Amino acid sequence: MKLPPNLTLEILLKAVERSMAENDNLGFCISCGTEAQGCEPDVSKLPCEKCGSLAVYGAEQILIEVGV
Repeated sequence: MKLPPNLTLEILLKAVERSMAENDNLGFCISCGTEAQGCEPDVSKLPCEKCGSLAVYGAEQILIEVGV
């Protein structure tokens, strides 16, 4: 899985930490990098509200797929 330049490992790790501390599940579009609220950790291929791609994944799922 290739990530857009504006979606860094640091951003993903902070999102996972935030979800554990605040129960605020974040996802991200792997096409454009847009943050998506209310995504289950294992979600994949949801539509992005910004670019329309079926590329929104939960932060944890992205980390798993990139091999972190």
